[in-house]
Amino acid sequence: MASLQQSPAIKGAKVLMVGAGGIGCELLKTLALSGFEDIHIIDMDTIEVSNLNRQFLFRQKHVGQSKAKVARDAVLRFRPHISISSYHANVKDSNFNVDFFKQFNVVLNGLDNLDARRHVNRLCLAAEVPLVESGTTGFLGQVSVHVKGRTDCYECNPKPSPKTYPVCTITSTPSKFVHCIVWAKELLFAKLFGDKNQDNDLNVRSSDSTGSSEQAEDVFERKANESIEQYGRRIYDHVFGYNIEQALSNEETWKSRNKPRPIYSRDVISAELMQQNGNSDKAGSAGDPLSVSAMASLGLKNPQDLWSLKDNSRVFFEALKLFFGKREKEIGSLCFDKDDPLAVEFVTAAANIRAASFGIPLHSLFEAKGIAGNIVHAVATTNAIVAGLIVIEAIKVLQKDFDSYRMSYCLEHVTQKMLIMPVQPFEPNKSCCVCSETPLTLEIDTNHSKLRDFVEKIVKAKLSMTSPLIMHGSSLLYEVGDDLDDAMIANYSANLEKVLSSLPSPVTSGTMLTVEDLQQEFTCNINIKHREEFDEENEPDGMVLHGWTQVPTKPKDDDDKPPTGNGDSSKTSQTETVEAEAEVVVKINIEEIGASGNKRKAPDSRDISTDPPSNDVNEATAANHKKVHKIDDGDDEEELVMLDHWDIDTNKKQKLR
Repeated sequence: MASLQQSPAIKGAKVLMVGAGGIGCELLKTLALSGFEDIHIIDMDTIEVSNLNRQFLFRQKHVGQSKAKVARDAVLRFRPHISISSYHANVKDSNFNVDFFKQFNVVLNGLDNLDARRHVNRLCLAAEVPLVESGTTGFLGQVSVHVKGRTDCYECNPKPSPKTYPVCTITSTPSKFVHCIVWAKELLFAKLFGDKNQDNDLNVRSSDSTGSSEQAEDVFERKANESIEQYGRRIYDHVFGYNIEQALSNEETWKSRNKPRPIYSRDVISAELMQQNGNSDKAGSAGDPLSVSAMASLGLKNPQDLWSLKDNSRVFFEALKLFFGKREKEIGSLCFDKDDPLAVEFVTAAANIRAASFGIPLHSLFEAKGIAGNIVHAVATTNAIVAGLIVIEAIKVLQKDFDSYRMSYCLEHVTQKMLIMPVQPFEPNKSCCVCSETPLTLEIDTNHSKLRDFVEKIVKAKLSMTSPLIMHGSSLLYEVGDDLDDAMIANYSANLEKVLSSLPSPVTSGTMLTVEDLQQEFTCNINIKHREEFDEENEPDGMVLHGWTQVPTKPKDDDDKPPTGNGDSSKTSQTETVEAEAEVVVKINIEEIGASGNKRKAPDSRDISTDPPSNDVNEATAANHKKVHKIDDGDDEEELVMLDHWDIDTNKKQKLR
């Protein structure tokens, strides 16, 4: 180690770390102890109590402070002679551009979401700086090297898409508990405690409303002089009673489905019990919002207990009362947060009441929180191993030891006498739209889809562009930027609301659009193919992008289970499941592991396999076959992962990214 620390390649290297969480803490420590003397860290997050069990550079006194800054200060205490620069910022900020990346010899990722990983990948490609990617989930981990022109880029291989559900499934015909969670979190919670002006599918008018919809009263608006108990009963009866009756009126819907039953508060909880419901003095202090708890108020202690319909109703009413009684100032601006006990209690109770209505098994608060927040369990030892592997690959990159580059996998069980499996990197994928500039094809209804749909669902959601520019030939259809004048902004805003075929330069079947992100220095061409009909269940976006390196996930029966992996998330859209995106799966020939020949070719998307492993795989290896999902998490940085199975019997192994 001493001779390695004196290596000019290490001592003179300028290293950028992105992420200072679970992997990042271990990585910064290992870099400092390995002789690196110029390290830069970017992380936008602050320290939370839940980080302290594995992000060892942080202490209780640091909660609420910048991860990047605290990590820097902690390491400088035992390596005061080195230079560490911290940035409490988002890596997607405009000041972290290609010129910023060009100053570094290598970039090391410890990120927590696919979107940011893609962004860093593109900046590294544009700046021609090597990237070392990483991730862990539980006992599983992975490290990979990406060097422009020599290996595949991070986006060369497919990333399974997050499973989505049509809005109608969430609002009208739920069949799984996860549907009820999404309804309670993204619709009911948002409507009651978020922006009340935001329309969503709970805006069904009450049965006693008369006249036009403009004159009808919004049932979610609390009336003057209305007690919180009266308001709570009115909301309860509307969403669990009246709305269900309205749904039942459409008999066609229930011909092949079990009919739900309307639930009214009077049938579940008496007026007398309602008056006695909860003890607000035990619920927590209004000065500390995160201490307020309906469970504490009601004397419910075990989050793993399965509440009855009556208990769920009591929690629903008590949580509503506490929000209005102790946290009224926050109402109108609240978003669901998995670390907010009262929010989790309300969503659990509401989801369970809805589940009872539709004949879906109820879940405990512990289970519901795992589903709603994508909560999974981290293993500090895996983070430490992965951090060490990152540094090993970074040293190879700095020493230009190309033949020794390896992608490494940490396994939970011994496979071929190994717990860490090294694999040669892939060659660049010639069909990759990012590093090979291969055109994409988009099937879309050009007569009904607006430019806004294209921007939100394709350009931002799938291509992960942050500052997009869209051109049709020489005609500029859309652009964002600080240097736009008011007339340009108004023009582009107007274009967003036009259907594609009605744009100033009409987009029809056969049109070639050029989409560019100036910050990422990434450009791709998209061929437009007009299509009028889409499968609502399998193609909920109403458009399909081909040639983009992502494969659809297989239908699963375990939607109601919280994902397995490191990290958690409070960020899901209305139609998303709370399962987060899984990482990519590609085939690897196990016989080639450790070979010193040419890098293997990147697989075509046709080679992607999601078939179950053969029945005669040995027991130890089979334990590595469990499907694991990467979690899109706002505060944990240690997540990337393995998926599905390794076909040992056919000498095929699946690489996950």
